[in-house]
Amino acid sequence: MMMNTPLGPSQRFPTVRRSRTVEWLTFGEQTSDESGVRLTRVIGKGLQNRLDPFLMLDAFRSNWPEDYVAGFPDHPHRGFESITYLIAGRMRHRDSAGHEGVVESGGIQWMSAGRGVVHSELPQQEKGTMEGFQLWLNLPARDKMSAPWYLDLQRNEIPVFVTAGGATVRVIAGTSHGVTGAVQRPVTAPLFLDLSLPAGCNLDQPLPPEHNAFLYVYRGSLAVGEHIASEGQLAILSGSDGSDGVDLKGVIAARALLVAGRPLGEPVIQHGPFVMNTEQEIAEAIRDFREGRLLAGRDGAD
Repeated sequence: MMMNTPLGPSQRFPTVRRSRTVEWLTFGEQTSDESGVRLTRVIGKGLQNRLDPFLMLDAFRSNWPEDYVAGFPDHPHRGFESITYLIAGRMRHRDSAGHEGVVESGGIQWMSAGRGVVHSELPQQEKGTMEGFQLWLNLPARDKMSAPWYLDLQRNEIPVFVTAGGATVRVIAGTSHGVTGAVQRPVTAPLFLDLSLPAGCNLDQPLPPEHNAFLYVYRGSLAVGEHIASEGQLAILSGSDGSDGVDLKGVIAARALLVAGRPLGEPVIQHGPFVMNTEQEIAEAIRDFREGRLLAGRDGAD
């Protein structure tokens, strides 16, 4: 995989004729899960329709072990994919389909729950900083009962490029400036970028006009047109306005996630860790979990 690869001349200046603007700026909500891990819920149920196909984004960052050491013990999922991206720390994944892996700073764990899986994500440290994100990506109705699969990638397996203006871009999913990311998902076509922009640095990122998109700033601040998104803010980017991308500029040296994807346009019914299309399917998921069927079968990746 590429690491700090300078772009060639044909890649340096993508054409964004009309940039998206910021539709809404907001801060996440401080919360904790059942095991006591402290989180910031950046995207929750209230934004699922607006940001389809994305269901949830949690951010976590702490130097205090009591905030994270409990981790996320065994719990079920069905009907969507979860992507855990670590900025700092070590995390082990285990699931009932027989998958296991440890990722460290800069790595990702990408799991498709499909028809159902029970998994855990537990810190492999008792001190130091734990920081990262978990993003939930919906599955189309036709794939919600597919076999679960899991992928982990370490920092050096994620493509990275540097623009002529000095922006560093880690391409976790999708394609940016001609650089193909670590993961591709054909139906929802997610773009998942980790951006590092020095103050005064510009970055143009083309985006399909029909895709929903958002920006989450976790260091410094960025300008999107006349709006400034500061540390801890979610910026929902406008759509359906003839724009063909977004123009970003570092205000204070910034780190941010830029995420976009093709909406599914399907009903979203969520009950805790299950995301389906009907109430009947949710009832079936709950029953299957209670009767142990999410623990059965070790199918492996498709």
